[in-house]
Amino acid sequence: MKKWVLLWALLVGPLVTMPAMAQDKALEERVKKLEQAVEEYKEHEKRERERGEVRMSEPGTEPGVGPLPDVAKERRTDKQPALSFGSTGSGRLVYAKPFVAAPKAIVGGYMDIQYRSQKHGIANGYNGGTSNSFDQQRFVPFIYADVTEHVKFAAELEIEHGIRESSGNNDIEIGLEFAHIDYLIHEKINLRAGILLLPVGKFNLLHDSPLNDLTDRPLVSRLVIPTTMAETGAGIYGTFYPGRLSKVDYELYVTTGPCGYDTDGTPRINEEDGTRGARQRKCPSDDGLDINSGKAVVGRLAYSPMLGVEIAGSGYYGNSAPFSNYNPMSIMALDWTFQKGPFELLGEAAWAYARGNSRAIAGNTIGGTGVPTGDILTGQGGNLNPSMTPPQRSNGFYMQGNYHFMPAWLTRWAPKRFGEGSTFTAVIRYDRVNTNLDYSGGAGNLQQISFGLNYRPIEDAVFKLSYQYQPMATSVDSANSLIRVHDQALVLSAATYF
Repeated sequence: MKKWVLLWALLVGPLVTMPAMAQDKALEERVKKLEQAVEEYKEHEKRERERGEVRMSEPGTEPGVGPLPDVAKERRTDKQPALSFGSTGSGRLVYAKPFVAAPKAIVGGYMDIQYRSQKHGIANGYNGGTSNSFDQQRFVPFIYADVTEHVKFAAELEIEHGIRESSGNNDIEIGLEFAHIDYLIHEKINLRAGILLLPVGKFNLLHDSPLNDLTDRPLVSRLVIPTTMAETGAGIYGTFYPGRLSKVDYELYVTTGPCGYDTDGTPRINEEDGTRGARQRKCPSDDGLDINSGKAVVGRLAYSPMLGVEIAGSGYYGNSAPFSNYNPMSIMALDWTFQKGPFELLGEAAWAYARGNSRAIAGNTIGGTGVPTGDILTGQGGNLNPSMTPPQRSNGFYMQGNYHFMPAWLTRWAPKRFGEGSTFTAVIRYDRVNTNLDYSGGAGNLQQISFGLNYRPIEDAVFKLSYQYQPMATSVDSANSLIRVHDQALVLSAATYF
């Protein structure tokens, strides 16, 4: 009996459990198919990734392949062959530049716009000038790059009065304000070479429109120190810390040197423009090259005993004459900055000496036949002294006081416009300059008092309003000739970094 029961159990048991086993088998088959699909997808992704890595690792053979990276966040490739004449390709080679594969540069800059209403005429190339005008004075793109940890690059391209395609004398004001390569060695000493902003006074180094609280630059920084003053050259700079709170900054360069004369020997330094005509950027020499194979030396030493206080001295010296003449031009400057709370006191003084600038140099062809060497020059344009003799000595200074404030009621009324980071600044500045200390009655004996109020929604953007009283100034008459006047002006402007 037991045998029959056991046999019956063996026959009936599989029939009872067969549906459940069938379900388990189907589920197992589906899991296997899913696992197989996952493996196939993984293999597909692996093959695609490998193909992508091959493309990215061979930009020399396939330049320009792939999307452009997000600058400063991505790199198209971590490693790539250097672009060289051994690189193959044709049309795509333009995309094989290292900065396309691995961008390092940052682009920024600043611009300004102004409206000026002047009592007497503003020189504009037409007889009598104009009494008021808009002027988009400066548009300045800036490029900076960390080439490596130790190699840095910086440049500014300045476009002045950019609405013009050319001016009356075809003097298009577009040029590199500076462009240099730095090699960082140590905080105490670093190398710099290229087109350099010369460290003559502080304003020449910090002259950006959004940075300054008045629209116009100080007279001394336009006529004695010809801001923007830049030359090609090389040198060193660095910082020392002699005390716990104090520091010393220095710059020292050898540069191309001044260009003090036209090709016929006419002096480029005069009362009207001061030393501006002697800048390398205005030189008539081919490609702005040196006119006498001499070099200039320029440097600045700044001492800051504590935060908010700095006093600095600077100097520039170089031969400004061609034709084997030696007529050096020198500029000495002193600048200071004092800051305490909302108050600032800024200033700068400078002295320039262009030796022999009032006399004819050897080899000149002034007037076609030339003037005997050493004779006093007379009748030279840009000078208003009785004999119209060019200057040798000039000097000037400015003192400026700033007070930063923000009324509490404005912050309560419009916190988004007058909240944290925004400020008003009240400004007063006194300017005094004389571009011809050798002769009285010159065009460059100037005096100006400026009152200003500006608003900064953020530190990098500013809207300015200023009134200028000029008890000693120059203007142009109906014949477009220089005349001495008492003048005044109202100036509105806006400037911003971008």
